[in-house]
Amino acid sequence: MAGEKSFKYVIVGGGVSAGYAAREFAKQGVQPGELAIISKEAVAPYERPALSKAYLFPEGAARLPGFHVCVGSGGEKLLPEWYTEKGIELILNTEIVKADLASKSLTSAAGDTFKYQILIIATGSTVLKLTDFKVEGADAKNILYLREIDDADQLVEAIKAKKNGKAVVVGGGYIGLELSAVLKINNFDVKMVYPEPWCMPRLFTADIAAFYEGYYEKKGVGIIKGTVASGFTKNDNGEVKEVKLKDGRVLEADIVVVGVGARPLTNLFKGQVEEDKGGIKVRVRSF
Repeated sequence: MAGEKSFKYVIVGGGVSAGYAAREFAKQGVQPGELAIISKEAVAPYERPALSKAYLFPEGAARLPGFHVCVGSGGEKLLPEWYTEKGIELILNTEIVKADLASKSLTSAAGDTFKYQILIIATGSTVLKLTDFKVEGADAKNILYLREIDDADQLVEAIKAKKNGKAVVVGGGYIGLELSAVLKINNFDVKMVYPEPWCMPRLFTADIAAFYEGYYEKKGVGIIKGTVASGFTKNDNGEVKEVKLKDGRVLEADIVVVGVGARPLTNLFKGQVEEDKGGIKVRVRSF
């Protein structure tokens, strides 16, 4: 049965920002029952960077509770019990589907209502998917993305199922570089594909990129620049079989991992807030 709860403060979103904000609320003396974190994930806030690194190691892999926030900054690890001790309500497995800023209320997929006095929007981003761009065959099984721990678990299972197989990584940014490395550590034949003239072009100069590209190639990662994945073929089980590149080349693949960017999750607040460059515009207040 749907219910209603009220809080002084609500953080919508259960990522890194929510965890660090909760720590600051506790430091500032938030009272028991005043603060709630509402997250669609099943676990307390954690350090997402671990997912593209140690979480995927073949041996000694990182697992929760080892990387809950705030270990990324050298701080205390905030286990679920910490939130209970501080009187902070951690509402997990709860997706908010409607936000009414005028009435200061949130509605979950289950029909529950959450009232608040002050709302902290920490919904973060979602990955861009090739299906968003209607790329042929992009709905094939084993075309994977990485954002949340559930995504990482899917990738772990695919690595086990396709042991010592062929992997194609689409994208030459942080995710592309990190996943290419960890897939190689898992003894995959790895090809990395991206359209730019060098990896990490918004951060790296050509010379810095050349160093990293050379290092990756020495480790056995194939780098294909200046083209994109234009389509995919499937086997009889609906799993990805080949990656078709725009320049005409075709790459065999047992796993494809895509890291081509993200977009802010602002849909809940459309028409209720001022937006700028795809995100919510905020005012910066100086103290």
